[in-house]
Amino acid sequence: MQLGIDDLAFATADRYLDLANLAPVHGVEVAKYTVGLGQDRMSVCAPDEDVVTLAAAAALPLVEDLDEDGIASIRTVLLATESGIDQSKSAGVYVHRLLGLSPAARVVELKQACYAGTSALQMALALVARNPEQKVLVICSDVARYDVGSSGEPTQGCGAVAMLVTADPRLVAIEPLSGLHTSDVMDFWRPNYRTTAVVDGRLSIRAYTDSLTGAWQDLQAQGGPAFGDIDAFVYHQPFTKMATKAHAHLTRIAGAPRDAEVMEAQVADTLRYNREIGNSYTASMYIGLASLLDHATEDLAGSRIGFFSYGSGAVGEMFTGVVQPGYRAHLRAAAHRRLLDERVEVTHPEYLEIVAPVNPVDGGDHTIAPVTRNPFRMSAITGHQRVYERTAAADAAVA
Repeated sequence: MQLGIDDLAFATADRYLDLANLAPVHGVEVAKYTVGLGQDRMSVCAPDEDVVTLAAAAALPLVEDLDEDGIASIRTVLLATESGIDQSKSAGVYVHRLLGLSPAARVVELKQACYAGTSALQMALALVARNPEQKVLVICSDVARYDVGSSGEPTQGCGAVAMLVTADPRLVAIEPLSGLHTSDVMDFWRPNYRTTAVVDGRLSIRAYTDSLTGAWQDLQAQGGPAFGDIDAFVYHQPFTKMATKAHAHLTRIAGAPRDAEVMEAQVADTLRYNREIGNSYTASMYIGLASLLDHATEDLAGSRIGFFSYGSGAVGEMFTGVVQPGYRAHLRAAAHRRLLDERVEVTHPEYLEIVAPVNPVDGGDHTIAPVTRNPFRMSAITGHQRVYERTAAADAAVA
């Protein structure tokens, strides 16, 4: 019996800022972003969007494609995020209600920086192995936000990925061996009293590559596949240039031939969506997987994919999966492309108006004006509670 990803979809905010309009504000050439970071645009959450609305939007098409029995078989929802909205209640519980899932389910939120989505995936695989008749809904959802004017600002973004984890998956079967690496390092963190992260950029890059080295070496020690037995590689992408740097690093430590054309081909298709979305923390690697499956011109059936998941602080995991025969019939490439193409571009002044407001913390009654055109929105914060609702877009998606 194989276990893995049976269905996959992503969502992002319906507004974006072109980095060509941010570069002059920072006093730099746009190539610093488009070439140096590998980023073209960044999605910008409206005031009525957050990790809950993005997560529900990503999962909606998966749920809508299931019949009544299929929905009932989702007995676990695992939501991974580092953009948590509550110190106690899981953001996934809100999502569970918005999606109309059965109350006969467990819902848990997981956190370890950008790595948590992979932890959720591995937990899901274990649950399905124990009971192959059940399905697990794994959702990775984050909003990457840095101080305005900081070096991290052009890497901002937001997005969510939903994955249905099952036995006999239609997309990617996840292989059982993993390489692991954990070290206590302060490269990126966000204290409870801050709305934006604290980052040591140079240390974070070094921590990323150190974690990649450790995870790769451990995968080999566990008897995992050799570098030459892996056809494509998907990396965590805080910015897409990091993935290309990581792949060059892995190629070097694995002792593989350093053919520039081959190296580029092994990662190029994984970068396309993230160039337009920006950093989505836990979701970024799995948006990279969607990008690979949606854009590959050749049939990837039977191909082995290497995954490197990294979360600052720091935890890394290297694992592999095999693309399944007939996977193309189950992709959502057209919907993903339409999602990105139909976003609304905002000017830099409009972007500042969107990111400036901070959610009220006085416990009063605060109605939030409708802005997003996505299927779900936050309509109010009242009595220290966040209130969510479906929009007309959700009903249109069902129709």
